[in-house]
Amino acid sequence: MKNSKLALKNVTPFYFFTFDFLLRKMYSINETIVALATPPGEGAIGVIRLSGKNAIAIADKIFQGKNLAEQKTHTLHFGRIIDPRPKHSPPSEGLGEASPSETKAIDEVVISLYRSPKSYTGEDVVEISCHGSNYILEQVIKLCTENGAVLAKPGEFTQRAFINGKLDLTQAEAVADLIASQSSAAHHAAMHNLRGGFSSDLKVIRDELIQFSALIELELDFSEEDVEFADRSRLSELIENAKEKIQKLLDSFSLGNVIKHGIKVAIIGKPNVGKSTLLNALVNEERAIVSDIAGTTRDTIEETLNIDGIIFRLIDTAGIREHTTDIIESIGIERSKKALTEADIVVYLFDLTTINEDEITQATKLINEQGKKVIFAGNKADVAIASFDGSQNLQHFNTLSVMLPKGTLLLSAKNNGAHTLRNELYQTTLLGNLETEGTIVTSARHHAALQEVQKSLEHISAGISSNISGDLIALDIRRCLFFLGEITGEITTEDKLDYIFSKFCIGK
Repeated sequence: MKNSKLALKNVTPFYFFTFDFLLRKMYSINETIVALATPPGEGAIGVIRLSGKNAIAIADKIFQGKNLAEQKTHTLHFGRIIDPRPKHSPPSEGLGEASPSETKAIDEVVISLYRSPKSYTGEDVVEISCHGSNYILEQVIKLCTENGAVLAKPGEFTQRAFINGKLDLTQAEAVADLIASQSSAAHHAAMHNLRGGFSSDLKVIRDELIQFSALIELELDFSEEDVEFADRSRLSELIENAKEKIQKLLDSFSLGNVIKHGIKVAIIGKPNVGKSTLLNALVNEERAIVSDIAGTTRDTIEETLNIDGIIFRLIDTAGIREHTTDIIESIGIERSKKALTEADIVVYLFDLTTINEDEITQATKLINEQGKKVIFAGNKADVAIASFDGSQNLQHFNTLSVMLPKGTLLLSAKNNGAHTLRNELYQTTLLGNLETEGTIVTSARHHAALQEVQKSLEHISAGISSNISGDLIALDIRRCLFFLGEITGEITTEDKLDYIFSKFCIGK
């Protein structure tokens, strides 16, 4: 047992040393980088960020105030940004040479100072808060590059935080998700991952597998003595628990995809049934042109709607009809059919004042062919009800109502029908139950790796049941550890890191 403890002690440190060494070989982080950390464009404040071993020295060259090299970490300092190169005034009368003048002041600023390793990147970081003029910001960045800094690539600050061990890869990706979050649910999921919630879930599984892997490999060293350090029944129990946890994470991806990317909702129907009026009512804005002329909408119009933390991407489409001589309208109808194919949910809208049996049959057939989640809605219900001036009309409407697909909403897009549809969209999506506690997988990369982890766990489980040799079980455990490490970045490649961080904004 003493040898088994020695094996456990030596496995992980060597691995992390190798990983850190390879990362630093892949990426040169000796240069000091600079970028605008706030959105481009005019504003009250613009923040320029420097990170690297020379960040403080470069800032000192262009900052007129306290000597930053002598200041403590996590401190603020007021002063001026100056161009340190001397300017020359015109020569005085009778003199042949220009005389030096004072240095040029660019702006009054506040410097935020963060010393390594207590900074976002783990390096010395200086943030210069300037007035938000494009000219000022460009001049300050230019001065930084002239004094030794290089322009940062997209995501390079967060990439350095990852390389320097301040964040793992799931946390780094959560930074981008947090910046891109457009709803409370997306924000909650990103914050959970940024705080290490996802990493913690995986770490428990990973640490236990590493221990068993070390014990099984130790058995191979004593194969001639027929000893067993790894308790197979305990390993089997561990694998079953891990499979359950991984499956829960895999199942959360459908919700995570909804939270991160939103739900595509196509509003479909014949011309002039009120699709554009309904879109305008849903988003509470005159987004689409409304007219009594059939075929007014020629192209798809997209808008976003946030309903209780879920983003819906609404698509108003051209009216679908079989025959039209208008070439542009024909193109619009084809785009409507494409939107129907790509939508997650279809809102099929009828006009209750003109509806007939054939339209109901065609609509039902079209939806069934696509196999989509659908909300059938009958628009202009107020007008239809008001037109009942005789028993014949009422009998006709009642007959059609029975033929309408089950659950069809009767509404008026002009008179608060949007509220009814909003509730139905939310219920159709998640049955009214948006659970965001715990880890929710929002990344396709994570989902793909988790699928491979689950396959490996299945192989390990089957191997234990078949009583196969320890060396084959160890191979499956290594494969499982590999894909777990891919998620957190403990095992990765240069190309994969470049792809992940290239999706970040510059300055982050």
